[in-house]
Amino acid sequence: MARVLKAAIASAVGLFPRLQTPVPTVRTFSMSLSSHQVAGPVWNLGRLNHVAVAVPDLEKAKAFYKNVLGAQVGETVPLPEHGVSVVFVNLGNTKMELLHPLGNDSPVAGFLQKNKAGGMHHICIEVDNINAAVMDLKEKKIRILSEEAKIGAHGKPVIFLHPKDCGGILVELEQV
Repeated sequence: MARVLKAAIASAVGLFPRLQTPVPTVRTFSMSLSSHQVAGPVWNLGRLNHVAVAVPDLEKAKAFYKNVLGAQVGETVPLPEHGVSVVFVNLGNTKMELLHPLGNDSPVAGFLQKNKAGGMHHICIEVDNINAAVMDLKEKKIRILSEEAKIGAHGKPVIFLHPKDCGGILVELEQV
């Protein structure tokens, strides 16, 4: 069995540069693209706004990005309506959002109970018309985690898409 496994690994595409015969690479994504069409002309997907990381110790995380990596780190902003405190770390071409729970019933508290050291919580992508995006995504059977958009950390409307409909990633859409 081990010999068969080693042979299978040795023949895997892209793992060993010494392979002489080029084999076409096939890449797949976990959700069927045919069941989810692209955005229509009513709304457009924009740039990556931020990657959110849940952290068990907000002050320690702020100090790491500021003092160790030399990043520009913002002030802590409590967002009680979302159950979190946030700190933005400016990375030039995008941002990181450090998330820490406000209270035990925060969604981030539950995330940190499962991931004690913290970790990536969600990505945020800008859209030019969040209401049209919500209507279009609902038509395409993408679950939205709230009935309507809420005001997010940047003072703009946001919604979250269910990770099971987005390849396992919690996706936040933010109006620009």
